[in-house]
Amino acid sequence: MNSLLNILWLGLKELRSLLSDAVLVVFVVYAFTLAIYVQATGTSSEVNNASIAFVDEDGSALSKELINAIYPPRFKSPEVISSEAIQPDMDRGRFMFVVVIPPRFEHDLRAGRTPDIQVNIDATAMQQAGIGAGYIKNILNDRIASFLKRTEETGPKPVNLVIRKLFNPNGVSSWFKSVVAIINQITLLTVVLTGAAVIREREHGTLEHLLVMPLTSFEIAMAKVWANGLVILVATAASLLLVVHMVLKVPFAGSVVLWFVGVVLYLFFATALGIFLGTISRSMAQFALLIILVVLVLMLLSGGSTPVESQPKWLQAITYLLPARHFVSFSQIIVYRGGGLGAVWRQFLMVTAVGVGFFVYSLAMFRKSIAVSK
Repeated sequence: MNSLLNILWLGLKELRSLLSDAVLVVFVVYAFTLAIYVQATGTSSEVNNASIAFVDEDGSALSKELINAIYPPRFKSPEVISSEAIQPDMDRGRFMFVVVIPPRFEHDLRAGRTPDIQVNIDATAMQQAGIGAGYIKNILNDRIASFLKRTEETGPKPVNLVIRKLFNPNGVSSWFKSVVAIINQITLLTVVLTGAAVIREREHGTLEHLLVMPLTSFEIAMAKVWANGLVILVATAASLLLVVHMVLKVPFAGSVVLWFVGVVLYLFFATALGIFLGTISRSMAQFALLIILVVLVLMLLSGGSTPVESQPKWLQAITYLLPARHFVSFSQIIVYRGGGLGAVWRQFLMVTAVGVGFFVYSLAMFRKSIAVSK
């Protein structure tokens, strides 16, 4: 009972210390509000207002229909330029796509030949260039086919292919990026708050005051875990409700309670990592460098930015031991697919096993650090 009371009062001390640090409070509020919104809406993999131009060397009715087939919001209204202006305009970044319609294009089509249309692409915007090229190909092919048939109607097809997108029917990228942004902020902020608390106590001499009191290293560490974990949980709940659900209108397909159970399990690993990095760091500057080397790599390999399946096989085997990978995995199952406990218990078990194991190791390192201080 005395140990629990010690953990409670030490945790309350941690909360007061955190609330008195205005910079950290502002950082937490920003990370779970504006940063989530900007990351979800500021970048997009969809083609939107892409600049495009046409070089019409045919001057036929078909070529004019092809130009008129491109319109907002996917593309800007197309401009007609000369062939000599292609290279200079693309070098200046004026156009992302330039479509060249060759001479006698309509005549060759009516004669049964297969003339080529050249599409010049500025591939410096690699993702949008690839997706936009597919859009242009489909638009031009459909317009040419309807023009030659003199009708928009088509006959029955041998196969009726029906595509249904689960969870996100319209393919809105912000629905996915907002949840991934919360996952990344949980990892980053938990490590930063816990590690900064350890270093702050060492620099301010608070750790020496704790050493002369009848306290154990477990009590000191657990106080940091529950206090900082509580702050992250409250910030996550507020961000999920206010930013993701109300502002971005992102639906939550699964159980919110089940997802927060997984978050609590993951916090054991994240807080342990913060304690570990705060223990081996001798200053806040060293701790910041370790954040860049460890936490950012951890987020990149978690599968939130790119699928784990796209990684090399040897790297996939290594990332299987990272709780961040399983955190992203069960978050996708619960949030996107509406999965229950039966679908995520393996990820929960792996997060718990690795998290508790690393917590025990970090606690041992923290205990050695306290012993050296004594």
